[in-house]
Order: sequence, then C-alpha cells, then structure tokens
Amino acid sequence: MNRQDYIHADSQILDGKPVIKGTGLSIEFILEHLSDGWSEQMLIENYPRLTHESLLAVYAFMLQMAKDGLLYLPTYPLKQTS
Repeated sequence: MNRQDYIHADSQILDGKPVIKGTGLSIEFILEHLSDGWSEQMLIENYPRLTHESLLAVYAFMLQMAKDGLLYLPTYPLKQTS
C-alpha cells in the first residue's frame, strides 16, 4: 500500500495537518476517535468517505513516523485530556 494515495497535507487545509484525501478528516481526528474506543466500522459508518484502506494508510503513516523517530515518549508528565 502506498499511503500517499490516501494521505496528504496542504497548507490551505487544516493548517497543513495530514488528512485523508477527499474527506478533510485529519489523522489526528481519526486517532482521537480510535483512542476514544471507536472501531474502524464505527468510523466508516459515520464517515462514509473513509475506507478500510484509508484507515490502513493512517496506521502505516503512524508506523513510519515511529520508525523515523518522530514519535517518542516525553520525559515529562503528559497533560490529561477529557
């Protein structure tokens, strides 16, 4: 899978945050919903332009960020979100 087929960033869309092409949904938005307990099926049902393949691209994108050292555990306490 080529994640560039599904994810792009444009400074005119959400201040350049990476989004799923054709949806305007940011990677951050997708991950927030997944971390809140949403399943892939719930996302796809609520956002019909999402596909299983586009969600796989999100995972591939995050994996590449981790491999590139762009994701790390900070040495200070994280702020709790509600």
